[in-house]
Amino acid sequence: MKPTKKEILDACNAIIKNTLMETLQIEYVDVTEDSLTARMPVNARVHQPNGVLHGGASVALAESVGSAATFVFLDAENVLVRGLEIAANHIKSVKEGYVYATAKALHKGRTTQLWQIKITNEQGELVCLSKLTTITLPKK
Repeated sequence: MKPTKKEILDACNAIIKNTLMETLQIEYVDVTEDSLTARMPVNARVHQPNGVLHGGASVALAESVGSAATFVFLDAENVLVRGLEIAANHIKSVKEGYVYATAKALHKGRTTQLWQIKITNEQGELVCLSKLTTITLPKK
């Protein structure tokens, strides 16, 4: 039986306890047939010294949602998922509110996967465009 949207989101949110995702207050908020979305508040916790969203926080958000999407869309119970490479283009600054990161697969291979992660602000404007390559390794 295929898990429900609520079950998928609950499972994704359950694994963030005591991790960087909890520190950054990342929360998984939506899943569709081909995407996973998380949000992160933009506040002093993720600001650069000049008061805007730190690019490193955007990259952490992108890698978090891309890695989680690997588990959701590849039925990855018996593998470990690791990021191989991440690239990000920072397009627009954000001072407050939430940013939303949506991961969609560009390639879902048995060993490597390529994810595109678009981070937008609350108005739907593109803030960051990221590309994540993941690898699945057998659990030992």
